[in-house]
Order: sequence, then C-alpha cells, then structure tokens
Amino acid sequence: MKIELSPVERQYLRGLAHGLNPVVMIGNNGLTEAVIREIAVNLDAHQLIKIRVLGDDRELRQQYLEQICNELGAAPVQHLGKLLIIYRASSTDKPRITLPKSKKQAG
Repeated sequence: MKIELSPVERQYLRGLAHGLNPVVMIGNNGLTEAVIREIAVNLDAHQLIKIRVLGDDRELRQQYLEQICNELGAAPVQHLGKLLIIYRASSTDKPRITLPKSKKQAG
C-alpha cells in the first residue's frame, strides 16, 4: 500500500534527498526480488533513498516507482531523470527523519 505525502512533506524530503547518492541500481534485469529486498533493507536503514535506473524508458521507470511503493508501503518523493527518490516512515521508536506538519494540521 502506497503512502501519500503532502506537498510540504514532499518538498522537505526532496531537500533532504539532494545530497544523497543512489544506494540501489536497477539494471537490465529490471525489478527482481533481490532488488526489491535491497530497496527494503535500505529503506529500513535510511528511510529516504535514491535509486538509479539504467535505461532510457521513462514509462518503465515510472512503473518501477509505482511497483516499489506499492510492494514496500513507501511513498514516491520524486522521479527525476533516471533517479527515483522514495521515502518510507521508520517502524522504530527513533525515526531518522521527522516530517514537517503541514499548515492545515498545525492550526
């Protein structure tokens, strides 16, 4: 089940992701079980990750983004060229990233 982010949360996460390097690469074999597992491990460790997708098919990259988010309960932050930025809230008591409250929730 995919998570939805507010525009404020998405903008905040894009800012945090700016300095990150891709931690997972999706190669010519596509989105295999091993790749999904690797993405899950990195989401558990970092919450916010970049994934590099090899290949020039933009539609295929968008499909990968949807599939990853649906399978892993993550939120798509940005699809920027060949990079996918994905966020998943921490299941631990001490999350590394705390999302900002949107203005609606704070009032």
